[in-house]
Amino acid sequence: MTETTTAANKAETTKHAASSIDIPNYGLPKFEKPKFDLPNMEMPEALREVAEKGVERTKDACAKAKVASEEAADFLENSYEVAAKRATDYNRKLIEIARTNTRATFDYVDQLLGVKSLSEFIELSTAQMRRQFEIMSAQNRELCALAQEIATETAETIKMGVSKSLNKAN
Repeated sequence: MTETTTAANKAETTKHAASSIDIPNYGLPKFEKPKFDLPNMEMPEALREVAEKGVERTKDACAKAKVASEEAADFLENSYEVAAKRATDYNRKLIEIARTNTRATFDYVDQLLGVKSLSEFIELSTAQMRRQFEIMSAQNRELCALAQEIATETAETIKMGVSKSLNKAN
């Protein structure tokens, strides 16, 4: 705090000392800061037209950008809805497969409880493995087909939205 006070006192002292010093004139005139009054000028008509056209182009570009952003948001929303619906379909298929496999397992266990000999056990187990392999192969083909269908539909939605946006941009 004392440093600030000391600096302020020094500045005040220097200010008073400078005002009390007489500067010799040497016969030179004192110059003041020049004052410029700019005249009110009319903007040339050609420049005004160029400026107005620029403003109109800017307004048009902003309007187009706003429409494009709205369309892009709608496009993303639609793409998401399609993908979400199709993902739900895929998940339902997985649940259906799990249910089928669980039932088959319980049926197999129930049959195993009735087995009376080792040969019957081996025959039943072999039949169950063969049947389960066929079922799982069919389920895998079904899931692959569904995944391809989902990918194709989602890609088609995206492709359609992008081409629509590009056509409007041109």
